[in-house]
Amino acid sequence: MRYAKYHGLGNDYIVLDVGQSAAPTTDQIRLICHRNYGVGGDGVLLPTQQARPGAHGLRIFNPDGSEAEKSGNGLRIFSRYLWDNKLATDKPFEIDTKGGTVRAQVHQGGESVTVEMGRVSFDSQAIPVAGPPREVLNEDIYVLDRTFKFCAATVGNPHCVIPIDDVTKETVLKYGPIIECDPRFPNRTNVQFVRVIGPDSIYIEIWERGAGYTLASGSSSCAAASVAHRLGLCGRHVSVHMPGGYLQISIDDDWRLTMTGPVVKVCEGTISSEMFAIRRGLPGEA
Repeated sequence: MRYAKYHGLGNDYIVLDVGQSAAPTTDQIRLICHRNYGVGGDGVLLPTQQARPGAHGLRIFNPDGSEAEKSGNGLRIFSRYLWDNKLATDKPFEIDTKGGTVRAQVHQGGESVTVEMGRVSFDSQAIPVAGPPREVLNEDIYVLDRTFKFCAATVGNPHCVIPIDDVTKETVLKYGPIIECDPRFPNRTNVQFVRVIGPDSIYIEIWERGAGYTLASGSSSCAAASVAHRLGLCGRHVSVHMPGGYLQISIDDDWRLTMTGPVVKVCEGTISSEMFAIRRGLPGEA
């Protein structure tokens, strides 16, 4: 099984070769992503054959084997992979995902990628969030020993955005796993704790659905920037800072989002069939 590995601000994905005929199993994905028993990564990107002319198909898998609708870093990485393999040029091209179609463009010899991420929505039915139809803004959520005000958004995948002053890794590690699986989020949710730095800048820490703590996330950056703008805390052009670096997010009058950020190629190679053959269960599995 041929693969290439890239990272976007420390958020790393394994792209399986376009010749891969079948999707890997859940167990195979978990093993590929394992940092000790596999290649190691925050997810797997699988190119798919599309009937729609001119578009590239992409399936996105989390390291726990679940399938994600959309990933900003994953889309930038996949765009760079297509460009590296001469399957795309410097001109804009489209990628179909489970969370909708996006438009991407590679710049600076592959070092930077811009993705039009689609329209953000705060509608409870679109995200989804349990309860009556509404925009999910400044609602209470009680977690362990603390009550937070949260907003929810979707950019093709669900997000719970929590503006607070004391954003730390410890905060997201303590509260993120519980919020991800809160019953008000029927499809689980990504979680972002947000501190506003200024009118055009925020800092976020991220708990990613199906992946856990992560250094950076493109869709999380889009959701957090959108909530900051919706609450009047930031303008339409937001620099989103994370432990892994920063992304530029722009929000137009119709709440459509554009994300620009770096991609780095790490390595490429072949995954040995022996890795799958000798598997006896990963740590923590029954």
